[in-house]
Amino acid sequence: MTYSYQNFDDVGVFNLIDITQKGISFKLFDGISKKFPFTMQDWADYLHISGKTLSRYQKEDKSFDVLQSEKILQIEILYKRGQEVFGSSENFLIWLQSENVALGKTKPQDLLGSVFGISLLMDELTRIEHGVLA
Repeated sequence: MTYSYQNFDDVGVFNLIDITQKGISFKLFDGISKKFPFTMQDWADYLHISGKTLSRYQKEDKSFDVLQSEKILQIEILYKRGQEVFGSSENFLIWLQSENVALGKTKPQDLLGSVFGISLLMDELTRIEHGVLA
């Protein structure tokens, strides 16, 4: 599954809605999660579930609910946007794990548990892309 931040049209958005309503399988989540240096406990925290529940999803190849699926896709879209802005996944991941002055000395990855945090990070990536760093 490949999504690019810059070319979402109504069809693309409806496709995302359809995917989230059906629920993302653990197998698909696993492919997305491996792009990041996060632990399974980090992911559990971002998805507001226990590590034990996440392990059960893995064991049973269970699908995530709508809200969890939306969060997973939002993080995936953020990843794609970060690659576009920084030119590589490596540079984006360094940024994601580094304290950020523009974000009040917060590590961007610490904001992934909130849709507002993800939105803030998307805005910050746009500012970086346009050369507005603070």
